[in-house]
Amino acid sequence: MRIDILTLFPEMFAGPFSESMLGRAQENGLLSVQIHNIRDWADNKHSKADDYPFGGGAGLVMMAQPIFDAVAALDPDHEARRVLLTPRGKLLTTARARELAQCPRLLLLCGHYEGVDERVMALMDGEVSIGDYILTGGELPAMVLADCVSRFVPGVLGKGESAEEESFSQSLLEYPQYTRPADFRGMGVPEVLLSGHAANIEKWRHEQALLKTRENRPELLGTYGKYYKNKGK
Repeated sequence: MRIDILTLFPEMFAGPFSESMLGRAQENGLLSVQIHNIRDWADNKHSKADDYPFGGGAGLVMMAQPIFDAVAALDPDHEARRVLLTPRGKLLTTARARELAQCPRLLLLCGHYEGVDERVMALMDGEVSIGDYILTGGELPAMVLADCVSRFVPGVLGKGESAEEESFSQSLLEYPQYTRPADFRGMGVPEVLLSGHAANIEKWRHEQALLKTRENRPELLGTYGKYYKNKGK
């Protein structure tokens, strides 16, 4: 998968895509993340990419011209799924991430300031938000979306079933995990995990996932019921 990210602040992406899972995925040719400075396409003397909003109001709005020219240069044939990261977008969910992972290319536009000139939406295929809160810009959401989507690209995790076992994949939070030593400062590991009995371990993990979900995100339990009804369980 190739991911192009359009931003006013490319320096913010210096670390996240060169380390850990995303770094290895790029080294192995499974993922290509390209960061582009929108100001490079500004057609004015000072590479200005924002201006005051028509109708008045505080703050600045990202201008249409640099974005239109950047998209024309990077994706002239509209081969990429184009997504604007903005608080007003559709919520990023596991299902949405899995669907985006089917695209061979993504083009992510990082909103900033008071927003983006609405005419830019003529270029976009959709808008995505990572939550019901406001950030200073779309750079962090773009990192989150790229990371989340990449987990569903075959080979990126190194273990095909891992993404399906984690929180939200089946509308439940993930069960507790333990590693060595079995006794740490008087705190032990549940005996069932040391038993080697696969069926009992699976049952315990399912029960614990339900408990965690009921405690921290009870609203997900309704979605969980619908998920298993659709699965025929």
